[in-house]
Amino acid sequence: MTDKNNGMTAEEKLAAEVTADFENRQKERKITERGWQLNINFVYGNQYCGIDGAGEIVEDAKKYYWQHRKVFNHIAPIIDTRLSKLSRIRPALRVVAASDEESDRQSAALASSILAAASDDMDLDGVISQATMWSEICGTAFYKAIWNGEKGSVAGIAENGRKTYCGEAEIVAVPPFEIYPYSLSEENIQAQPSIIHAKAVPVEDIYAMYGVKTAGRDFDEFGLSPFTQTVKADGAGLVKTVKHGYELVIERYSRPTADEPEGRLTVVAGGKLIYDGILPYTNGLNGSREYPFIKQTSQPLAGSFFGASVVDRLIPVQRAYNAVKNRKEEFLNRISMGTVAVEDGSVDVDDIVEEGLMPGKVIVYRQGSTPPEMLALGSVPGEFFEEEKNLAAEFVNISGTENLSQKADSFAGIKSATGLQLVIEQDEIRLNVTYECLKRAIKAIGRQILRLYRQFANDVRLMKYAGENGSLTLLYFKGSDISSDDVVLESDSDLNMSVAQKRTVIYEMLDKGLFNDDNGKLTVSAKNKILALLGYGTLAGDRDIAELNRARAVEENAALKTRSAEVKDYDDHTVHINEHTAYLLTEKPGKDAEKRICAHIAQHRKKLGENEKGAGI
Repeated sequence: MTDKNNGMTAEEKLAAEVTADFENRQKERKITERGWQLNINFVYGNQYCGIDGAGEIVEDAKKYYWQHRKVFNHIAPIIDTRLSKLSRIRPALRVVAASDEESDRQSAALASSILAAASDDMDLDGVISQATMWSEICGTAFYKAIWNGEKGSVAGIAENGRKTYCGEAEIVAVPPFEIYPYSLSEENIQAQPSIIHAKAVPVEDIYAMYGVKTAGRDFDEFGLSPFTQTVKADGAGLVKTVKHGYELVIERYSRPTADEPEGRLTVVAGGKLIYDGILPYTNGLNGSREYPFIKQTSQPLAGSFFGASVVDRLIPVQRAYNAVKNRKEEFLNRISMGTVAVEDGSVDVDDIVEEGLMPGKVIVYRQGSTPPEMLALGSVPGEFFEEEKNLAAEFVNISGTENLSQKADSFAGIKSATGLQLVIEQDEIRLNVTYECLKRAIKAIGRQILRLYRQFANDVRLMKYAGENGSLTLLYFKGSDISSDDVVLESDSDLNMSVAQKRTVIYEMLDKGLFNDDNGKLTVSAKNKILALLGYGTLAGDRDIAELNRARAVEENAALKTRSAEVKDYDDHTVHINEHTAYLLTEKPGKDAEKRICAHIAQHRKKLGENEKGAGI
């Protein structure tokens, strides 16, 4: 269909509208984006640059040719320290049962296993680490939850001979440079009327994904603008990555409205319309459609979509620190190299400038004139050292990465472990906001993974993952089996603790007998769990017979809904009786199934009585 007004088809008009929308958002976000680029330059060590009046990153020129412009980078190690501390936030994702009914408990256990298997397959820890690096430097990072139809086990062979796959959920770390919100002041990502995800993609990949040929261009990776070479003033050069043979792919996601109750996704590649339809995923609450993005910030800002980075606050201190160190070094050079005063015309100045006043040098000066003399410059002023010390302390105060060993004198009188623990908690309190943002993002990732499998895993599929004690666990399920996606973090209360601190807590719980059973003994299951928590799961070789019996009793409960089940001589009858009774108390299996379960329990009681009688109990 062609538009009579300008000769454009409806598809071309929509593609032009999406492209223009992207360019407008790009202009609105320019200053924020340049701030991210400035942060990256400072982390990399290119610290003699700034943002000019036109909003562009430029390098500062030397005021005098002899000026020292060394970089004493404190920002990079601070980011390394923060990333190291944040790497502790890698808890296991667990799903809470919707109720105490056995079916809900089993569904929650299944969902937890799916999360464990999916996290292993997609290397979720690595994805979180990558996103956290972006959020620490730029203040914000994003995760994109997608269904990748090119992953998973082979489902069959298509007519063209290509293999088809079952597909898998996938979480991708997305840098903030690729996300363009409708409003820069709306904090909640799901409240945005629309979100644009723009990315420079190789033209070969565009053709492979969409079957559309586009002309490649050179792109600035960060700004997603056609690249133009800039003139550098001096120095190491700005951090600027150029992509050759790429084209822009723009995905505009619009939230559901009264006119479009299932939302809208429009994809444009190289100015050509690729797709226009509803939002692809039922990833919201109660099967609604939402954006497939999860936001993670380092420091949230009120009234701002993008968060703040600690680098923003450190840049002024870093500039001052570099200035003090360089001026001090110049002062030391003047003292050590000397500054010579000569009478005009008395000596060969060029000779002194080229060779200096080396030891044993013979200086010839004009008869009757004043001989050259060294100016007394004294020593380096103490203000230099004091200011350097103050700036170094300011780095620590702003970043919240103070090293306790540097202030050991302040808590030398503390003798108890509890007191030291309180000191450690106070030392890391500045990171609590970042911890909470990261934990919220991880829980949202878990919910998105489960909802993707619930939507697309229509047939029974097999997943493998490392279970307890390092054993390989096989998991059979389909999407309809996932009835709960209430994701929580396992051991949420001790996420900020170091490995040594966690082990100390475990030892204290062990000493107090909190892991013992009703008989005051440490069960095999508890022992294996403790070894796993201590990091020695491979040593947990004993099989947990009680747990195996419990798992068999659960299988019998499912079978007894439709038929009878045989009681084995090797069953742990006490465990079976407890498990079957709990099932009857929490479920409503129906009258026929209830009769079969009661009869089954009676057989277990009979076997248990015979065993006790034979043992003379």
